[in-house]
Amino acid sequence: MTDLLDDFARADFTHDGTTHHYYRLGAGPAVLVLAEIPGITPKVITFARRVAAAGLTVYVPSLFGTDGADPMPDGATDLARVGAVFTRAFSRVCVSREFTLFATGRSSPVVTWLRALAARAHDECGGPGVGAVGMCVTGGFALAMAVDDRMLAPVLSQPSLPLALTPGRARTIDISRADLNTVKARCAKGLQVLGARFEGDRLVPGSRFEFLREELGDAFVGVELPDDAANPASRIPPHSVLTEHLIDEPGQPTRDTLDQVIDFFVTKLGSSA
Repeated sequence: MTDLLDDFARADFTHDGTTHHYYRLGAGPAVLVLAEIPGITPKVITFARRVAAAGLTVYVPSLFGTDGADPMPDGATDLARVGAVFTRAFSRVCVSREFTLFATGRSSPVVTWLRALAARAHDECGGPGVGAVGMCVTGGFALAMAVDDRMLAPVLSQPSLPLALTPGRARTIDISRADLNTVKARCAKGLQVLGARFEGDRLVPGSRFEFLREELGDAFVGVELPDDAANPASRIPPHSVLTEHLIDEPGQPTRDTLDQVIDFFVTKLGSSA
């Protein structure tokens, strides 16, 4: 762990025999921030701080990677070394039984643990419910967590599972049909789901958002950004809307999307600010 997480409280949480640790910061209703590959990077931490600054309590579970490590430090020129960091983290996810990378019509097993953590967070923080934002391989987890009535603000940022290796896998998302039907019923009663992607992102094809619109109707609010809205300083193709490819300047599409996500949480959950 680096100094970037020193002011976060750290705790372990066990459910049904599975234990992970998480970091907590802030006050007000709870929001789970689910890190992308390669893990809880400085930019994920910065995003979590912004959510906390809006008057919310962030819970940041550690599911893979090295907490606080920067895979792409400023001035890094060894792209092979950077790529190795991502490959190493992704390989660990591949062999983990907690993640469903390829199969369709399934919710990843780790979602059960996340639902339990969300329930604990709601008990600890109060408010009308909880929110969650998933990114990349965790992008669809917030949708599967929404089978629980306490989930009032699910955000899917560049949801990348199942891996879009075939047209069928591209036109779905990592949730079981039973869970999806439960979420659809909640959407019919007023639940909204927010999603974000870059238009050219092959990991999150447009057909995945088309599928979500067909299944959830107007309850799904999909934000699709042009690739040229991504931060050009990044050394990877446009993908990470809220972190790596964020241009943190007023009027920038990625900044507008980040502000929309935080406003979504505050509107649905309230705020201590």
